[in-house]
Amino acid sequence: MSRDEHQRLAALHEYRVLDAPADDELEAVVRVAAMVAGVPTATLNLIDEHRQCQLTTAGFTGGDSARSDSMCALRFQDGQFVHVRDARTDPTYRDNPWVTGVLADVRFYASAPLVTPQGHALGTLCVFDSVPRELTGEQIERLQDLAGVILALFERRRQARVMAELAAEAEARQQFTDTVLDTIDVAVVAADRSGHLTVFNRAARDWHGLDADPSVEPADFAERYRLFRADGATPLPSEEIPLLRVLRGGAVSDAELVIRPDDRPARHVVVGGRALPAPDGTPLGAVVAMTDVTADRAQQQALREAHAELLRSNAELEQFAAVVSHDLAAPLAVVNGYLELLGDHYATEIDAQGQNWIGATVRAVGRMQALIESLLTYARAGSGPCRRADADLAELVDQVLTDLRETIRDGGATVRVTPPRITLPCDPTLVRQLLQNLIGNAVKYRDPARDCRIEVCARRQGDEYVVTVRDNGIGIPADQRRRVFEMFARAEAAGIAGHGVGLSTCERIVTRHGGRIWADAATGGGTAISFTLPVSRTPTDA
Repeated sequence: MSRDEHQRLAALHEYRVLDAPADDELEAVVRVAAMVAGVPTATLNLIDEHRQCQLTTAGFTGGDSARSDSMCALRFQDGQFVHVRDARTDPTYRDNPWVTGVLADVRFYASAPLVTPQGHALGTLCVFDSVPRELTGEQIERLQDLAGVILALFERRRQARVMAELAAEAEARQQFTDTVLDTIDVAVVAADRSGHLTVFNRAARDWHGLDADPSVEPADFAERYRLFRADGATPLPSEEIPLLRVLRGGAVSDAELVIRPDDRPARHVVVGGRALPAPDGTPLGAVVAMTDVTADRAQQQALREAHAELLRSNAELEQFAAVVSHDLAAPLAVVNGYLELLGDHYATEIDAQGQNWIGATVRAVGRMQALIESLLTYARAGSGPCRRADADLAELVDQVLTDLRETIRDGGATVRVTPPRITLPCDPTLVRQLLQNLIGNAVKYRDPARDCRIEVCARRQGDEYVVTVRDNGIGIPADQRRRVFEMFARAEAAGIAGHGVGLSTCERIVTRHGGRIWADAATGGGTAISFTLPVSRTPTDA
């Protein structure tokens, strides 16, 4: 397949209209096209790699047909309007099954290509009749206008989907930010570019006994929120309020003040802050983080701890600023990095139990990262088109063995395929991922008391192929052979670390092919995982 064809298919799938129900607007455009041409039949044809999909039709019941049989597929990528008075006399079309009577008895035929602004042809707006006809120049122009309307409708649907996805992502990020801010014991306060308050996290609300009030003028902050200088007695002048200093100067560090509400204990806090810039550098507002150092000011050790808290606050503040600036990246990696820094820089100050806690947390982060990767793999297994082709089972297994070379070597496993050659109708990429999960599991759950032996076999059974991956490992208890395909489920007797996502991913891949998957006991001990692939090439998206 050429690079241009890859890009064209990518553009087609990006609109997500293929195989989707046509909305009322598209159906109306096709009906208008038939009326403009003065013919009884019209169709909106989309051309993918192997077929012509009649997304919606007027005057007849549409459906899918092979791309090789399509009249529109012959010239739609030329980007030109096609107008044929009598297809039976046209050398390009006269032998086409839509003309010869095999699929239809088309005489008059015209099509306007659906070409994106990037030059990718998605298909055509097609009008036709069973008798010869001619179109006027005005009719041709109107049909081309209608083709443009269809592309505009496609683009509107795509943009609506993208906006919905962006909104969902923004909401998820906001929820994550709110959760982080309300979990930490550092007070975080943010303001807009005019200095009016926008954010108080949980700690800030607790310390002040109030929430952020956007109606309070910046000049009244000290009185409303009971802010004093470090002596705890002198009201804090507006020009010394860290949040306002950040708005004027861009950054503040090592600022000290006292929060002294009437009905709560006074808190001596150290404050750090910075401005929040937009991508073009203009200010969006400011954010400060306040650390409570009340109990640390009695002795020199407390002063050192307060300084460390300030450094931690500033580091957290940079993370908060990045979140607000839509620049949060790899939160788990950040957590892991801070744990490593904590272990390295304070190794002499943290006792053995603390070091153990740090190590346990680092391992937990690693497990979470691995789980996220497993979940991403699970998600990818259910997204995108399922593109079937003839795939040789032995070749797929060879590719898997290459990917798992070290795992198989370390496990002392032997893998064989029987029969040596069998061709499966499947999406090679997805089935390769499926086999990699099953073979990897067979090695992972091997019986340490004997050499690991794995057999991959396949046979045709009626209108489907049955593929089995059989091992001589520790096996799966009979009462758990269905449950192991559920998300996060693992065989309780195994006692081997895992996330319980691999077999769920396998089931999702098989379901997308329209097949089934199940687990049995292997003869002589071990596990046999079998799945089916329908002989039909029609994929099932699930």
